[in-house]
Amino acid sequence: MKDNSFKSGFAAIIGAPNVGKSTLLNRVLGEKLAIVSPKPQTTRNRILGVYHGDNFQICFMDTPGIHSTRTVLHKSMVTSALEAVREVDLLVFVIDITYPFDEGAEIILKEIKKRELPVLLVINKIDRTLPEKILPVIEKYAGLFQFVSIIPVSALTGEGIESLIEEIKKNLQQGPEYFPKDMISDQPDTFLAAEIIREKIFINTKREIPYSSAVIITSMSENPEKRLLSIHASIHVETESQKGIIIGKGGAMIKKIGEAARHELERLFGIHMFLELQAKVDKNWTKDTKALKKLGY
Repeated sequence: MKDNSFKSGFAAIIGAPNVGKSTLLNRVLGEKLAIVSPKPQTTRNRILGVYHGDNFQICFMDTPGIHSTRTVLHKSMVTSALEAVREVDLLVFVIDITYPFDEGAEIILKEIKKRELPVLLVINKIDRTLPEKILPVIEKYAGLFQFVSIIPVSALTGEGIESLIEEIKKNLQQGPEYFPKDMISDQPDTFLAAEIIREKIFINTKREIPYSSAVIITSMSENPEKRLLSIHASIHVETESQKGIIIGKGGAMIKKIGEAARHELERLFGIHMFLELQAKVDKNWTKDTKALKKLGY
């Protein structure tokens, strides 16, 4: 007999850059799926993460930060995020309690008012402020839009996460089990590997380098006998000077990025890793629509 009590749905995590969307997704899943760095605009693609509950399933989409922009790359990122709003069953709108009323929030409020979707407001980073500063933010946002729920959380410490999952569950409809229980993402291993490498570029380089870098996995192969996974990847930048920075003096920087990425990838895939990185110049790729498509954007 068919079980009609199972609930499921797709939820987009939206917000301005650097409000903690990726950290929130990783905390909910209990796995590192989305890359994280202190720099804004780290996430460039929509990432699907699947939460398996007791008789329910939430399919989360982590999206790029929504902000006003003129560059081709960032326009592509914002378009991707706004498209997610049109494809899901509910929205999880994340704001940063330390900077709750920014330009990105204004853009998102205008967008969600056009949709007939349940929207949950998540006030993140409550570990960074005093409790008495949270209520005025709740009251302000409650007057701007009719949210189905407003939930203060700390994606960093986990406070409020169980309440968030319960609130999302309440707003799910009866539906199928979209993904098997052992699957937490629809992204291939090559995507996850490229994202981990890109995260290490964000963490270890400065100024324009993180935003001018893209990572392509050129090959990935496993040797079961040696329990070894070999990955070859290319780091694409826009200028020769950026290539020099990525490589570093005597190859020091690319070695540092590679070692950090390899250690994390070994934890992620549970296997010994050989990782080779190569730096390449793709002139002005962030401003070239064809280059963006070639590099996966």
